[in-house]
Amino acid sequence: MLDYKLIEALAMVIQESGFEKAAGKLHVTSSAVSQRIRALEEQTGQILINRTNPPKPTDAGARILKHYHLVKRLEEDLVDTFTPHENKHFVTLAIGINLDSLSTWFLDAVKDFLYKHKILLDLKPADQDLTDQLLRSGVVIGCVSSKDKMIQGCRMDYLRSMEYRMLATPDYMKQWFPDGASLEGISLAPLFVFDRKDELHLQYFKKAFGTTPAELSAHYLPSSEQFLKFILEGLGCGMLPEQQSNTYLKSGDLVELVPGCMVTVDLYWHCWNLKSKLLENFSSHLVGESKIGLR
Repeated sequence: MLDYKLIEALAMVIQESGFEKAAGKLHVTSSAVSQRIRALEEQTGQILINRTNPPKPTDAGARILKHYHLVKRLEEDLVDTFTPHENKHFVTLAIGINLDSLSTWFLDAVKDFLYKHKILLDLKPADQDLTDQLLRSGVVIGCVSSKDKMIQGCRMDYLRSMEYRMLATPDYMKQWFPDGASLEGISLAPLFVFDRKDELHLQYFKKAFGTTPAELSAHYLPSSEQFLKFILEGLGCGMLPEQQSNTYLKSGDLVELVPGCMVTVDLYWHCWNLKSKLLENFSSHLVGESKIGLR
């Protein structure tokens, strides 16, 4: 039998992104946390954590983390069946989510659930193409992802679609594309990209021009709110979701780089296929409310 006190130490180091913070949560010393993880590694015969900054679980560590969170979720549901009317502590749900969803529709989709239940959200931001890795590693219990394939041991539900356009200010267009956007001009004009893993702009260029530029003059700006502000200042063009940019398109503050061209990203909810009443209720609420936001 594995010692769950040791497993909890592993889970807390990953959750808190470090040994010292984990020690504070567990009310022990950092040395004690390290000793517990070493003892767990000796029990399992596996290296369970990469001592990076922040620490990351190995494949073996991810399997143990997933097991720990599954057992914890089941225990919390079991206690709820025994004492359904008692004033309980908050329960935390760790969720992977892309920042565009977080900046647009997600709050409206979950706020009523949070009003009615003693739930704390531990939101882990990542690109919509990468949030599933958080789920696979056991760091989160569910994620908003663009991946449309089932993950082993998980359920999947369609949430909604987000439409992205390449937008810029009228003055930017006059300066860089007085005769209209072209593939050659794109290589020279300043562009905003979320980060180096973001390929949404490349999908757009391929759709608009049939291919992608050989070179780009790109700023990297990993913030949804600041991304919009920098584009509104006329400092570059960039991909913006419809829900975030519609007002500016209607007012004329922003215009499309290539009129009518857009990239659609379908989003899905992946979560552990676990017989947990809380997780099932949250999933049902999120899926239903995410579609309401489309109207």
